[in-house]
Order: sequence, then C-alpha cells, then structure tokens
Amino acid sequence: RTWVEVSRSQIAENFRNVRQAVGPGVEVLAVVKAGAYGHGAVEVSRIVAASGARWLAVSDAEEGVLLRKAGIGTRILVMAEGLCFEREALLEHQLTPVVHDLEDLAELERFAASRNARAPYHLKLDSGMGRLGTRTGGPEILEAIGRCRHAELEGLMTHFASSADYSSSQTAEQIAAFQRVVEELGAAGVRPRWVHMSSTNPVAYGRREAFGNMVRVGHALYGYVSPAKGDAPKRTLDVQPALSWRARVLAIKDLPAGALVGYGGAYRTERPTKIAVVAAGYADGVPRHLSDRGSAF
Repeated sequence: RTWVEVSRSQIAENFRNVRQAVGPGVEVLAVVKAGAYGHGAVEVSRIVAASGARWLAVSDAEEGVLLRKAGIGTRILVMAEGLCFEREALLEHQLTPVVHDLEDLAELERFAASRNARAPYHLKLDSGMGRLGTRTGGPEILEAIGRCRHAELEGLMTHFASSADYSSSQTAEQIAAFQRVVEELGAAGVRPRWVHMSSTNPVAYGRREAFGNMVRVGHALYGYVSPAKGDAPKRTLDVQPALSWRARVLAIKDLPAGALVGYGGAYRTERPTKIAVVAAGYADGVPRHLSDRGSAF
C-alpha cells in the first residue's frame, strides 16, 4: 500500500554530473554510508561503480563488509569507527580506514606488523569542525608517520562545518589550517596520494580551492544540495532526487465548506472540497507535524 522507488538512471546521472562539475584530475568518492542514505547501499554501489566510481565511503567496517560480500570490488574508505572494533575486518576485506588520532595510527601499525601486512590509511585532520580528527600539527604527524613500516599514509582529509554558509569565514579558516599541514608534510617529502576536504556543498557551488584531488559526495548523489547562505556564487551542479515515496489512495470523498479534517480539526475547508485519503501514516514515517502543511502529488 505504500512503498519507495529509487531511480537507477537518476543516481547514475547525478554521479556523472558531479564528475563533470569537478572536472578531470579530481576523483569522486561516492558516499554510500547508512544504506546509501536509505537508498540501498549495494544497489547504489553497483550503479556508481558501473558509472566509473573507483572509491566508495562507508561509516563502519560492517557496512564495508556488506558491500564486499555483495561483490563490490572498488576501494572502500571506512570513515567513522574506532580501530579496536574493526581492525580484523579491515585486512580481511581490504577496507581502508580513516585514522583520527596518532594513537590509532600506532595501533594500526602494531596490528599490521603482527600480520606482516600492508595497511593503507587516510589521516583525518580536525581543522575546525571539533569532531573526529587529530588537531596535532605537521611535526607531530611526521614523527608518527616516520615510526610506521606497515601502516602507509595514502590520504589526508578534513571535514567542513559550514561549507554552504558564505556569510561565515569558517570554511576559509579550515582550508587554511588544513593547507598548513599539507605544506608542512610536503616540505618533509610526505605527499599523500589523495588530499580531500569537500563534500557536496563546495562541489555544488564551485569552491575549487577546497577540492584537493578527491571529493566526497553524498547528498548530491541522491539529488540534494543544501541551500547556500550569504553572498554565495551561483550553484553549478544540477542533480535531482532519485527517491520517490508512493502510496495508494484508499478513498476519495467530497466535503462541504467548513468541514474539519484530521486530528484536532487541523484543517477546515474553505469551499466544497474533494479530498483523498492516502495509505501512509505514522507507522510509515509520516510525522504528525506535517499536518496541514505537507504536500503530495
């Protein structure tokens, strides 16, 4: 009686539009965490891989293992889980962890050494978001990297807090903080293969100084871009929602003017009105606060 439909062709088109927006030389990492934002991680991963995606991102090792068991062979970046929970799965299923602090890096090195295995990782810097990521500077990072023989720095990343807010200087400050560490590492001869800062918003509004050579796109893949605040440049990325929520009409009825509709009489008809009763309610995820203000086709 009620169901969701996801357009494979729209997912693929959104991915292609992102690739066109960033241009050649910038890798597009497709974020398929949380079941691909509810769209179906396995199916979406297959679609974007067939469209040219070489990297996917998940939240934890369990999500990565699910994709491997489904036959997904792309690189998979595990973005937000502690190494103590996932380290066995990382090597077994060839998942690439994001390391959030130098203690975790030392632990990854110890574990990889015990298996005599190579363990590539991406190091996340907290450039001002205040969540996951190390706040240490270049010298400390260089010292920690220098102690590793099995854990291999493959990528350097950060995450923006206010990337759609052009009335704030926070994104520019985060870019500057991140670039300082990149330059400190580069001066010592450490140049990670991948450098990435941006999720959907900087891509959508063409903030190229925030791209690096990889972008992590989640919302845009599914057809959404946050509205910009402040003096923002024109949006350059065209994406459309891939998901539609559908329900059957249970009844159509005619009500006179002045009739009350719904709990608490939330709506009163102003004129003779034809209404439809749709087979979707609280149990299906329709929040009551949408009473008298939601819309449907």
